[in-house]
Amino acid sequence: MNTVSQEIQDLSIKSLESTMNKLTNAYKTMTEKGSSTTLVKKRLNAVKIGLESLKGTWNEEDFNYNEEIILTSKEVLQGILPSIEKQITKAKEGSSQKTLNERRLTALLLAIESLENRLM
Repeated sequence: MNTVSQEIQDLSIKSLESTMNKLTNAYKTMTEKGSSTTLVKKRLNAVKIGLESLKGTWNEEDFNYNEEIILTSKEVLQGILPSIEKQITKAKEGSSQKTLNERRLTALLLAIESLENRLM
C-alpha cells in the first residue's frame, strides 16, 4: 500500500467510523419501521471490515477474516463509490457536504486498496 500521511490516515479512520455510525442508525431506524435492512446490513459489515483492514495495516492491529469475506466486503464498498461520486458532483464547491463526501471517497478507496492487498 502506498505511503499515506498521518493526517489522511486519521481523516480516513474518522470518516469510516462516521459512516459506520450513520449506517448503524439507519439500520436501527429501518428495523423499527419494519423495512428491509439487507443492503444497510451488508454495507455496515463491509465498512466495518474495511475500517479494520486499514487499522490493521496502519496501526498493526489484528485482522482475521477469510478470503471470501474480504472479497465480498471489497465488492460492497466498490458498489458504494458511484453514489458518493454523484453526491460530490452535485455538492457546491467548498461546502461541508462536498468535503465530507470527498473524505468518505478517499477513505473507501483506501479501504478497498487495503482489502485488495490482503487478497494477494
